[in-house]
Amino acid sequence: MDSYPAVEDHGLIGDLQTAALISTDGTVDWFCAPRFDSPSVFGALLDRRNGGHFQLSPDGVDYTSKQLYLPGTPILITRFHSADGVGELLDFMPVTGAEATDRHRLIRLVRMVRGSMRFRFHCHPRFNYGRDPYELEVHPEGDVFRSATMSFTLAAFKNSLREFETRNIKRDADGVSASFTLHAGDIGGVTLETACPHAPRALSTDEACDLLAETRDYWRRWVSGSRYKGRWRETVERSAMTLKLMTYAPTGALVAAPTAGLPEQIGGQRNWDYRYTWIRDASFSVHALLRLGFTDEAEKYLLWLDARIREARDGNLPLQIMYRIDGSPDLPEEVLGHLEGYRGSAPVRIGNGAAGQLQLDIYGEALVSLELADRNGLIAPYEGWRKTAGLMDWLCAHWDQPEDGIWETRSGRQDFTYGRVLSWVALDRAIRIARRRGRPGDIARWSAERDAIYQQVMTRGFNQERGAFVQHYGSDILDASLLAMPGLNFISPTDPMWESTLRAMDTGLVSDSLVYRYDPRASPDGLAGTEGTFNMCTFWYVQALALAGRIDDARLTFEKMLTYSNPLGLYSEEIAPTGEQIGNFPQAFSHLSLISTAAHLDDLLDQQG
Repeated sequence: MDSYPAVEDHGLIGDLQTAALISTDGTVDWFCAPRFDSPSVFGALLDRRNGGHFQLSPDGVDYTSKQLYLPGTPILITRFHSADGVGELLDFMPVTGAEATDRHRLIRLVRMVRGSMRFRFHCHPRFNYGRDPYELEVHPEGDVFRSATMSFTLAAFKNSLREFETRNIKRDADGVSASFTLHAGDIGGVTLETACPHAPRALSTDEACDLLAETRDYWRRWVSGSRYKGRWRETVERSAMTLKLMTYAPTGALVAAPTAGLPEQIGGQRNWDYRYTWIRDASFSVHALLRLGFTDEAEKYLLWLDARIREARDGNLPLQIMYRIDGSPDLPEEVLGHLEGYRGSAPVRIGNGAAGQLQLDIYGEALVSLELADRNGLIAPYEGWRKTAGLMDWLCAHWDQPEDGIWETRSGRQDFTYGRVLSWVALDRAIRIARRRGRPGDIARWSAERDAIYQQVMTRGFNQERGAFVQHYGSDILDASLLAMPGLNFISPTDPMWESTLRAMDTGLVSDSLVYRYDPRASPDGLAGTEGTFNMCTFWYVQALALAGRIDDARLTFEKMLTYSNPLGLYSEEIAPTGEQIGNFPQAFSHLSLISTAAHLDDLLDQQG
């Protein structure tokens, strides 16, 4: 357990309230309970020796492994190949439903396909990010791990494992371990259950297989609701399932990623906690979900957003850029100095200090989702619209000020061009809703401020010497967030000012089709080190190319981008110069933009005939 697997060498499973990452050697490297944003129980992803893990893999034999998902589901299959046989590990979490619960099950089912193989499991928890001790209780059918704040039971399937007897079980300060041998046709496994109200109970193999079938059927029913039938159907549906796995069912809130602390540069300091709901990310999800036909999920998030807007206006406050999945605004940032970080990438941070930043673009993203929902028949209730209108009045008074920007830089506020563009978008979409539905609002004021923003961006956001729209006023720094400008209808994709901007980005931010957010050496952001290319920006680049009429370039760039996913179709936040995935994993931004880009590119290709 001393070496770190690559970030992309993991699969994601979950039950719609929490999730786990499992590596290609059968190790649960990351698992938080009872929620996405709860402390970790297994955190080997951030410290191989002290983070805790749950491994189930072949013992004493040379093997290779491959991972795939059971088609149409997030049930993870890890196949182990050796000279003596082939075994399969199926990891899944039965769906918990929309009621918040502390009780979650992770089921690890092993079946022998051919030959025979000896397996070993080792459950080595480290509660509360490795800070809380625990006691181990031994029961007739399993064990209970109990800390001051939570507990879980561990039980092997009964009547299933040859040689799995009491004498083979080892219990010590490192947890519980055991070994067993399976022959062709044998099925075995273990169940981990958090907050179990009774003593451990061993499942029969039939019960485990029934839960497997129920989980399979749930996901296949859900994904069958997708109306996307385009060229990249399997890829799009995998991204949709990944987003569903990262959505907290009790509130409809989408986490940016289920992980914390995975670095944007190996050994660097850009290590953030993404287990929260950003207004920006979740608003983008409405577009992706409605394109696929998942109206219920979009509506659930809109209710969550409506609650945040009401809270903000009740306190006469701006929206916060991110919240916990239950809507709480408190995300104090803390450094876990006892963890070494992924491959030595310290500090490990939990919480997120950027929550208090001013980022004006979030109003545009929120109103884009509300306006799109309105066009699809998801109409805001009276009180929700009243508070939204009040938020637009606040924006009219506050848009023309320095802010922290979309990329959450920590080097001081600037007049960011993207923030101004999205402020224009917010007012423009609010005006559209008000006029379409005859809703009350100070449309005259909104229109005047919208037009003032437009004139300011066109005169101050464009650098004549660079021939491009730039990151912030008075600079010559390119910024990939501005790739969204034509898609938001702020500027025509054939406008000479935009065409020259796109050419500047071609040479200044694009590296073999992959796109950097910006150059931190040219625009210091208050953090040491560099980063990789940003997956969302690459997908935005595809859309910008397509809108500019460069369809062949757009399709080739998109197809290249698809090669950077892991074998399961999952994307992290960024791609390193080496081609490996870096940053938190999987990343909602990446999968949201993949869905939107695939649908948009399909439409344009269909128009070409």
